[in-house]
Amino acid sequence: MLMSNRDRIARLHYMPYSFRVLQAGDHVLCAVTGQKIALEHLRYWSIDRQEPYASAQASVQAELKARPAG
Repeated sequence: MLMSNRDRIARLHYMPYSFRVLQAGDHVLCAVTGQKIALEHLRYWSIDRQEPYASAQASVQAELKARPAG
């Protein structure tokens, strides 16, 4: 039986300018919105928090939430 990566969540390691697939899949979920992001459309992520974002706006929201109050 062949295993398909279709409609499976991938597990990634986020690095500067790229990511490495740790567990095969075809998408990840945005850490802010929960939206599915196809790996070929993934453009935004946090290296420090190791989480993906669906858009630049979601990335900014996560950054602002992660900042210490003050």
